Amino acid sequence: MFAGRVHFLPSSVDAESLCGGTAVVIDVLRATTTICHALAAGASDVRPCPNVNVARTVAKALDRERFVLGGERGGRKIRGFDVGNSPAEYSSDRVAGKMIVFTTTNGTRAIRRCVAAERIVLASLVNRAAVSRWLADRPSSLDVVCSGTDGDITREDILAAGAIVEALTATTDGPQWTWNDEALVALDAWRGVWRGERRHEALRAALRASRGGVNLIELGYDADIDAAARVDSLGVVPFAGDMLLFVDASANAVL
Repeated sequence: MFAGRVHFLPSSVDAESLCGGTAVVIDVLRATTTICHALAAGASDVRPCPNVNVARTVAKALDRERFVLGGERGGRKIRGFDVGNSPAEYSSDRVAGKMIVFTTTNGTRAIRRCVAAERIVLASLVNRAAVSRWLADRPSSLDVVCSGTDGDITREDILAAGAIVEALTATTDGPQWTWNDEALVALDAWRGVWRGERRHEALRAALRASRGGVNLIELGYDADIDAAARVDSLGVVPFAGDMLLFVDASANAVL
């Protein structure tokens, strides 16, 4: 039996408790969704940077033909960057074979918060099934970390955390976790949305009504919400090594 914990915000994570276990970082709208799309499109790796200055410094040290500089602040593409934080921007013709130097308001900071973990993987709704299989094959203590928005809890991340908890508890013949109360709250939230014949429509409505969704709609990024709501559409499992993110070679590119 392994300990399974969901954290609604990175600030609630005790770094020491991550040692020896696996951290799963979630930022549905939009960092982890976008990273999944970039790696599925053939990006060689992703360098998450905590702020804009670090991203620019990293980029200056690289061959200009071998990287794409991407990210956002306040939801919008950063001035001078190649792309923002929309999944559709990371198409194969733009990113295949290249490193993505990447910084976002919330997601990349959450990744950095988890550096004490033995393993870090990135999850969103789009790769829920792939990540859950990956975790079940490598059982350990587990911390699912929601990125939130500007220090506030966000519904979309909680829903994705609940989706992962449900997938990991769906079978009785695999590894078993004992979940904290935040995990059970997330599971209830997910089950309240993802049910019935109209569950896809219910999920999109929930994401659009969330704080992150409302922000994106106001900025004109409605399509990013639809992209983030495509549950299990990608089979990539981004994992961290020396603060570079790669696709696990054992994961399928597309389910």
